[in-house]
This record gives sequence, C-alpha cells and structure tokens, in this order.
Amino acid sequence: MTLSAHVVVQRGSLAVDVDLAVGDGEVLAVLGPNGAGKSTVLRVLAGLLTPDGGRVALDGDTVWDDDATHLPAHRRSLGMVFQDHLLFPHLTVCDNVAFGLRTRGARRAPARAAAAAWLDRVGLEGLGDRRPGELSGGQAQRAALARALVGDPRVLLLDEPLSALDARTRLTVRAELHRHLAEYAGSAVLVTHDPVDAMALAGRVVVVEDGRVVQAGTPAEVARRPRTDYVARLVGLVLLPGTGHGTTVQLDGGGTVAVGEEAAGPVFVAIRPASVSLYLQRPAGSPRNVWPLRLAAATPHGSVVRCDLAGEVPLTADVTTTSFAELALAPGASVWASVKAADVAVYAR
Repeated sequence: MTLSAHVVVQRGSLAVDVDLAVGDGEVLAVLGPNGAGKSTVLRVLAGLLTPDGGRVALDGDTVWDDDATHLPAHRRSLGMVFQDHLLFPHLTVCDNVAFGLRTRGARRAPARAAAAAWLDRVGLEGLGDRRPGELSGGQAQRAALARALVGDPRVLLLDEPLSALDARTRLTVRAELHRHLAEYAGSAVLVTHDPVDAMALAGRVVVVEDGRVVQAGTPAEVARRPRTDYVARLVGLVLLPGTGHGTTVQLDGGGTVAVGEEAAGPVFVAIRPASVSLYLQRPAGSPRNVWPLRLAAATPHGSVVRCDLAGEVPLTADVTTTSFAELALAPGASVWASVKAADVAVYAR
C-alpha cells in the first residue's frame, strides 16, 4: 500500500476515527454527508492539520505518528486539488502549475516547461499566460489538477473537486478526471458527498458518517447492499432493518414485509421507490405487501414526484406527475401502498 493511515481527530463534538489504506493505481472515494469528517481526514493526510492520534505512512515511511514524527506538507510526495481550485490570482496559469516545482528548488525554465506540458495534457494549451480570473470554472479546475500532478506525486488528494462546477461543466470535467485518474500510477483519495462522483471515479468506496467508517467496498457492493439509511437514500433505496422468519421480515419499527427469498436473523430490507405502487383504495386481489400509509411530503424528482410515506412501514414512492395529479395527492392524504415480494431485496445485517 502506498498510503496507509489511522486518523484520530477531535473537532468540537465530532470524534473522527478512520482507517484508510490505498494501493498503487487505486482510487479510493471517501463518501459521506456534510460534517461527517471527510475533509478533516484529507487535511490530516495532506499535513495541513495535526491529528490527535494515529499514524500516517507513505510507502511504508511514517510521516506522522504519536511519537512526534511530523513531516510537513511541502515535504510529502503528494498533490492536492481543492474544491475551489485555489489558484494564486497574481500568477499566470503556467506559473501556478509550476509553483510546486519551484518551491522544491526547480529552476524557472524547466519548471515552466513541465507546467506547459501538463497544461497541454489537461486541455489548456495556449492558456498558460492568462491569469486565473480569465479562466472558466472548468478550466480553473483543470489547471488545479495539472498543478497537483506536475510533480509526479505518490499520492493525489482531491477535496470535492467537482462540487463548485455547474452541471454541464461537471459532466465534462468528471469524464476528463476519470481519464487522468486511470492513467495515474500513485494512490488517489477523493473526498465527496456526491454518490455519482464516487461511483464514476473510484474503484473502492469508504462511507464515513459521524467520524466513523460505516461501510466499505466497491461502488457496486455499496450500492447493492447499503448498510445505513444515508447510503440507501443516496442510491435510491429505502432501508428497513428487521428480523427474517422464512419469507417474512418482522421490522424493528413494527410491521412486516413479505420477501421473495428465505431470510433468517437480523436482516435489511431494501425497497426502490419505483417498486412502490399507490392507490386511494385497498388494491384488489391479495397482494402480499399492502399497507395503509399517509403522504408526509411530495417533491418533484426529475420526471416523477417522490412521495415520502409515513406509517407502520415507512416508504418512498416515485409516481409520474400524471398519476400524482389523477390521485389528487396532497400532504396528509391517506393512501394504500403495495410492493411485490419479488421486488424486495433482503440481506444480512
């Protein structure tokens, strides 16, 4: 592993205690809600924040530990891309990219030549003499990436690198960033609260909530079997903990759910909003899963209306705008919700 770390930080009421390990050529996404401690971990890895305990090692060499080993940021073999790119406004774009090389003692001409080569690689050819204020948001973030990579660092740290971009620019820059990360030989750590960025750019995901790792795995594993309500909602699922009894799950909060496969012991039930059907009257026939619920909130969500439902089995349902209007739904309305047992995912807690 190029990078291994155990980060312990107390920030007010938030206690951060996170273990990470990232290998050569690997991109690790640290995903979590705002205030979870993600950026705190990244700042410790970068040497910008002194932790309260733990250890940080690069290529097996300790750069920080409890025994007073503390290698400053400028002596660590790493590059960092910040959310707002943080280019020096008084320097040209080329001199911004060359800045790190110059601080390490490189002469001006070779540093600028290396910077120009990287500007070409990120699609900024011919823009080296401009000031950062003359660049678009996407161009500035490309320049920040070039600045981070020009010194061939062993570790690349990215702190919400796409969050300040508009939607269209974000798509383009995300695709370009994916290409550069695929070519990068070192270890990369991406901090983000956006599941799309994490799933699109990383080979492995660590989910941090309240300063702790609550789930880790490949993007597909995390999306398929979320372990917390936060992760489930990120990937468009409702997560309900319960206890399996054959093809029935008794939910911890009350209520039961019929499932399509045998389940035993502590389990999670996961239901996609698109699998939930709503009715004003109890549906005909004998569906195995049908519950009387109350519409707590309704929010436009792309081409559908996302309905949060309260009751014995709390659910979220996606209905078309046409169906929403035909049902004359409004917050507080009583509805019947139905889900096929075959559409319910169940897995061990």
